[in-house]
Amino acid sequence: MGKVTHLIKLSVGSESIETVQAWQDMRRAQTPDGLPRHVTRMWPRREADVLNGGSIYWVIKGVIQCRQRILRLDEVMGQDGIRRCAMVLDPEIVRTTAAPRRPFQGWRYLSPDDAPADLSSDRAAEQALPPDLAGALADIGLL
Repeated sequence: MGKVTHLIKLSVGSESIETVQAWQDMRRAQTPDGLPRHVTRMWPRREADVLNGGSIYWVIKGVIQCRQRILRLDEVMGQDGIRRCAMVLDPEIVRTTAAPRRPFQGWRYLSPDDAPADLSSDRAAEQALPPDLAGALADIGLL
């Protein structure tokens, strides 16, 4: 079994995990298999590692708050003729411990050692903290 590599991406325009879910639900209705996707111009060079159990970790309002398992990578052609990568995602969004992140462009690789832990099952049902508060608490080591 090979290495696992995750991806990290800003969820631009999202206010909360619920808005990520709502946006994906709206877009899923337009996909042939009903699975959520995130389309990006760059194809991961470490594709095998990403597809070996990797997830995409979503940064919402400057804080990693959740992740989704990456099921596969599909090639899609834009209307401009440019080849793009559609990251096909598990519809289940898994809440994670809060981890602040500075803004960046595109997506980045995230090693399993640097990925925040999933919330335990007894905490997953809790209402999410506002992103600013979660980030501040994570900065001082309380989350």
